[in-house]
Amino acid sequence: MPEIDFSKEEKAILVRKLQVCCTAELKQDIGQFDAEFLLDFISRELGSYYYNHGLYDAQAALTDKLDDIQDSIYQLEQPTDFTR
Repeated sequence: MPEIDFSKEEKAILVRKLQVCCTAELKQDIGQFDAEFLLDFISRELGSYYYNHGLYDAQAALTDKLDDIQDSIYQLEQPTDFTR
């Protein structure tokens, strides 16, 4: 999996969300450095699982659309004496 690089602004938003979550859910204040470390850890160690799940979802959506296209093409087929 290619490494995902967030822009400075995106990373700041994600770090802030981690800080808010830790404060609200864990009653634990964490500084920016710790939140950045946690974000990097999550990205490195868990990111592949989310990435792969997204790929599987995209593949399933594409398969559904291709099935719809195949059905549409079949409906356009004209009767002939040929058999498949």
